[in-house]
Amino acid sequence: MLVVRPAGPGDLDSLLELAILSGPGFTSLPEDPDQLSERLDLSRDSFMGKIEAQERWYTLMLEESETGDVDGVGSVKAAVGLNRPFFSFRVVNNTQSSPSLGIKLEQKTLVLVNECTGWSEVGSLFLKADRRKGGAGRLLSQSRYMLIGAEPDLFADTVLAELRGVFTPDGACPFWDHVAHKFFPMEFDEADRMTGSTDKQFILDLAPRHPVYIELLPEPARAVIGKVHPQGVPAMALLESEGFRPNGLVDIFDAGPTVTCRRDDIRTVRDARRLTVKIETEVEAELPSLISTDHVTGFRAVRQKAAIDDETVILNAETAAALKVRAGDTVRVKS
Repeated sequence: MLVVRPAGPGDLDSLLELAILSGPGFTSLPEDPDQLSERLDLSRDSFMGKIEAQERWYTLMLEESETGDVDGVGSVKAAVGLNRPFFSFRVVNNTQSSPSLGIKLEQKTLVLVNECTGWSEVGSLFLKADRRKGGAGRLLSQSRYMLIGAEPDLFADTVLAELRGVFTPDGACPFWDHVAHKFFPMEFDEADRMTGSTDKQFILDLAPRHPVYIELLPEPARAVIGKVHPQGVPAMALLESEGFRPNGLVDIFDAGPTVTCRRDDIRTVRDARRLTVKIETEVEAELPSLISTDHVTGFRAVRQKAAIDDETVILNAETAAALKVRAGDTVRVKS
């Protein structure tokens, strides 16, 4: 059975493997054991409530319960931009006209902004290639919203997600090569590493201070602004199905899009119900349901058959054990 559970220090080897598999441009999964170890410590302390709510970064692992294999990762940051700026480019539409000549021009520019301070972020969604079918990705993705819905007051009113921008099959990034690299004279991987491990002062020091006219950029760069990496297309579809939409912001290094949704309007947050557990040997249900615990501490989620009877949900013993719940406990269920 696939189970989504909190990540902790013991997951370092698994998380490092996933980081290596994720490839370039996946800022939240650096191929750096020290950074990943710090992140796992932060995840443990976040789930245990040992740090301030806004500083928490919850990391979730997708595990095959029978083998213990970890096949995917996802996360929720309670708030971004509080201790370090959260820089983006905003795509701004500008109108220029000459009434005397009867000419009206629509121009788009990229403007450096820091607009998302205090928003929550869902991210780090990555699965091994052989797990990208059969609903595992949807389980892992939706588990993040079940976590938010379990204790919504721990999260911001607005939730964002950043998607990785376009890279060519040989690992090149058109937007970086033609635009960002002109301002950041270093390798992409170094800039990416510094984004996750420093206070980002280097971005404030080096990023363009004036609008960048998109029309003046080379075609390979223009073509990828706001576009998603091929591996991120399924993730984008999952986000859109939850109600997320592009908000005009793109990443300053790879130009991948940012999407947002009001926390309480996220479909899984909105539609999941709190129900009381009843355990029986057989469960009659045509389709499986998304089921999670109703608290952040010890959070777990599965997709299994469940029968709903008024304010009660009937689970079999295996599902209850995977969630670590007993009869009479409360869980959240989305059919």
